[in-house]
Amino acid sequence: LQELEKLGLRDDVDLHVYEVPVEYQTVQRLIPALWKKHSPQLVVHVGVSGMATTVTLEKCGHNVGYKGLDNCRFCPGSQCCVEGGPESIDSVIDMDAVLSRVSALGLGVSLTISRDAGRYLCDFTYYTSLYQGRGRSAFVHVPPLGKPYSAEQLGRALQAIIEEMLQLLELSEDKISCQHEH
Repeated sequence: LQELEKLGLRDDVDLHVYEVPVEYQTVQRLIPALWKKHSPQLVVHVGVSGMATTVTLEKCGHNVGYKGLDNCRFCPGSQCCVEGGPESIDSVIDMDAVLSRVSALGLGVSLTISRDAGRYLCDFTYYTSLYQGRGRSAFVHVPPLGKPYSAEQLGRALQAIIEEMLQLLELSEDKISCQHEH
């Protein structure tokens, strides 16, 4: 992410980078506060997964099944993100389109798609963000540095992924506003 901050995004995009602690209660407080503070067009979460060997685009976040203890040895009693919330929430971003567009750029990084972010803090954060932003959120799992990609490769891949996501979001918003005009 430091690499992404260095690279930046298009000139018309305000990029805010935050580190989110691996703590359920902090996530429940921080994610809504960030949505409120910035009213972002899109929030993209990035998590390192020791099991990942590709850059993985997560399609959805899940509400229930959180049994793992966080860094504070805490686990939500309800084992869910939002009591009474939907079972899962899909991102409004078409991850298949992002995958094919970014793969076509030949950045030397392979991408895959997943529907299960793992029922731990990554999934918990993603669902919380999808819930707050009505689906205008994305989650990207990346492998640990050097396994196999360098920080620079991951930074460039994230830059390309986020720019494609923003473009897709803008296209879909244009379509929605056209439909309202007629």
